[in-house]
Amino acid sequence: MDRAFNSPYEGEYLNRVAFPLGGMGAGMICLEGGGTLSHFSLRGQPEIFNQPVVFSALWVKPANAPPRARVLEGPVQGWKVFGMPGTGNGAAGADYGLPRFDRAVFETRFPFATVGLTDPAVPLKVELTGWSPFTPGEANSSSLPVAGLEYCLTNPTGEAVEAIYSFHARNFLAGGRGAESAVLHTRGGFILLQKGTAEQPGRQAAFSATVDDLATKVNCAWFRGGGFDVLTMLWKTIREGAMPKADPYDAGPPSPGGSLFLPIRFGPGESMTVRLRLAWHVPDPGLRVGKGLHDDEEEAAAKAAAEAGASCAAPGCACDGAAPAESPRKYRPETYRPFYSGMFDDIEALTAWWGDNYDALRARSKTFADCFYDTTLPPEVVEAVAANLTILKTPTVLRQTDGRLWCWEGCSDANGCCHGSCTHVWNYAQAIPHLFPDMERSLRQTEFGENQDERGHQTFRATLPIRVNTHGGHAASDGQLGGIMKVYRDWRVSGMTEWLRGLWPRVRQSMDFCIDQWDPNRRGILEAIHHNTYDIEFWGPDGMCGSFYLGALRAAALMGRALGEDAALYEELYGKGRAFLENELYNGEYFIQQIRREDPTEAEGRERTPSAGRATGGVPEAEELVEREGPKYQYGNGCLSDGVLGAWIARVCGVGEILDVDKERSHLESVHKYNFRNDLSDHDNPQRPSYAVGHEGGLLLCTWPKGGELSLPFIYSNEVWTGIEYQVASHLMLMGRVEEGLEIVRAARARYDGRVRNPFDEYECGHWYGRALSSYALLQGLTGARYDAVEKTLYLEPNIKGDFRAFFCAAGGYGTVGVRNGKPFLEVAQGKISIEIFKYTPCVKKA
Repeated sequence: MDRAFNSPYEGEYLNRVAFPLGGMGAGMICLEGGGTLSHFSLRGQPEIFNQPVVFSALWVKPANAPPRARVLEGPVQGWKVFGMPGTGNGAAGADYGLPRFDRAVFETRFPFATVGLTDPAVPLKVELTGWSPFTPGEANSSSLPVAGLEYCLTNPTGEAVEAIYSFHARNFLAGGRGAESAVLHTRGGFILLQKGTAEQPGRQAAFSATVDDLATKVNCAWFRGGGFDVLTMLWKTIREGAMPKADPYDAGPPSPGGSLFLPIRFGPGESMTVRLRLAWHVPDPGLRVGKGLHDDEEEAAAKAAAEAGASCAAPGCACDGAAPAESPRKYRPETYRPFYSGMFDDIEALTAWWGDNYDALRARSKTFADCFYDTTLPPEVVEAVAANLTILKTPTVLRQTDGRLWCWEGCSDANGCCHGSCTHVWNYAQAIPHLFPDMERSLRQTEFGENQDERGHQTFRATLPIRVNTHGGHAASDGQLGGIMKVYRDWRVSGMTEWLRGLWPRVRQSMDFCIDQWDPNRRGILEAIHHNTYDIEFWGPDGMCGSFYLGALRAAALMGRALGEDAALYEELYGKGRAFLENELYNGEYFIQQIRREDPTEAEGRERTPSAGRATGGVPEAEELVEREGPKYQYGNGCLSDGVLGAWIARVCGVGEILDVDKERSHLESVHKYNFRNDLSDHDNPQRPSYAVGHEGGLLLCTWPKGGELSLPFIYSNEVWTGIEYQVASHLMLMGRVEEGLEIVRAARARYDGRVRNPFDEYECGHWYGRALSSYALLQGLTGARYDAVEKTLYLEPNIKGDFRAFFCAAGGYGTVGVRNGKPFLEVAQGKISIEIFKYTPCVKKA
């Protein structure tokens, strides 16, 4: 039986479920569909296959039956038995062979996930709820390295039941030559510790597990042995119903792990909830990414100081300014430190604070969850939006101690993938600007600050820690132009006109660079070759990047006029460019690209721009192909799913219409008609096929229904990306084509139903890919709700008829927006949203 959208996962649909827990930029642990904890990624990098021996267990003694012991998890998934690293040798050291519950059911209400466990041999009913703090508008409390696991145990029988709840964790932090580890006692539980070394200070890490009941017995002295001895003796303790209490060893090697035990007696019908609080503290993961402009001179200054025997004064060195002792001090560049390390000095302080504030944080997170799911929107939309909010709790997102956001594009199995808050990827992401607008504005600070030089050129990948960037590569046309529209959006979302005024000189500088670089003849089109999100350059004007240019010109004109600046040039170019796109690039159905064999900037004597489009590597057949067809990796007459992407961003940013509405709608209808497939088994994809394959459905990035496909079109053209699927779906909805949009959403979420893929890990170039946060725009696509804090106006232009309820978030608060008995309404659940004007436009069928 097929699983319904936004419903529980069970049976085969549990196979790949792994729900991220943790805070934004704070590391992650996943709660799997059966209750297993996995994906332990606490050191600033993903560790997808890191599933140490960490589990809760239950020992029960029914009134008239022998005792039973179970790991508090459902059955082990088949792919782990054979598929995980090491399973070819028997999965030595894993806990898969310990008895578990017979059946599991998993359900989410982000940021909460609930696992129901049943077993005919166990007289208790078990419900596990995992969560971590998440409250829109409260970025700091949503950036904590913590997770809560609540085990609700119920005795449904008519007899008393004796039980022991226990939690056990091998010291998975231990490791590294010369590093010391320990298992320590703390109030209500234990701490796993790993100390750093002079060579590897980033190895310092700590993890705590605590419960409320101070009668809990804690064992900080596991049996020390080799081979399978440790796990064998641990399970013997659990199986026998023992509850050893022991302090850490004072001699010899440290304990391999720690345990806590809580005895419980259940009368008939009684329930009890054990609240297990997890926390971790890794103050310096040792991450340093990218090449900053001043890195070499800072390193040279530090080395010179060391040779002279002076204290280091190099701003980029993390050696604490100490003078060298007996041996020369090594230059240690400044590295990334997570936001929470500026809030808490150590694991003890964090653990105590987590315990003191647990109830309040849970209540606020529950208020958000209740509000978000109090909706009448289609379940596939609710599921798509909520599932991708988990991206914010993964190693894709990092946050510095100064609160600034920095992101990978996604995560490889053991490291972040594609660094630097890449502008042309994070263009698509629409959740953070509304849920945490202050963090979103920090991205603008980086783009127009450290990443922009005096010419206005932006490097589209930021360094980590964030510092002044180099400028040796391409600027990304879609990324840089999209940033200008996002400045407009962030201004209207926040209402902070003085913020805009302070940033405006850099915005104008960026806009003028884009004109000089890509529109040298001032025609309102991108004629020069221009880099974009497909990791290649387009040769000649095209609908995709051309619509970005129109949106940026329009946004710049609106901002300039609001600040009393001369924006006549931007308005003039916008008018020219719009006419060109609508008359020269529209083929009667959709917008195309005019491929140019020559770059007009080279005719002016500028330096030849490197481009993959004409790179041949000296291979004769490649040279012949370029000579015959022109530059590689273009889309020409193709129907590109991103073909009017700039028009979508303009709409969701509040810039408004930038193209003829009928032609914009026609393009989207063509994308649905030609690019959407219910079954891909007949589709050729020699590129990256695992995103959608075989009989699965999906939206192709590009097709050529009218012919003209190059032998080597742009390099991802045959693929399916969820970030683009949601972009197109929400754009269709904004244009009144709701059912077509929903069809795309359903196909995307059907691929992520838990059987083959994790429902909470939509991947592209890496797990938890940032582009998938375009799904948040589905809310606006259906409701048409948008708040303008400058005008203090709430716009409600729904694309669904009749009454409805939906989640809505603005800079000051969040709540429920909708139509009730034909009348618009907003109910604020938390915070304050100041509305002076409520502009409601009832839904009418779009032509």
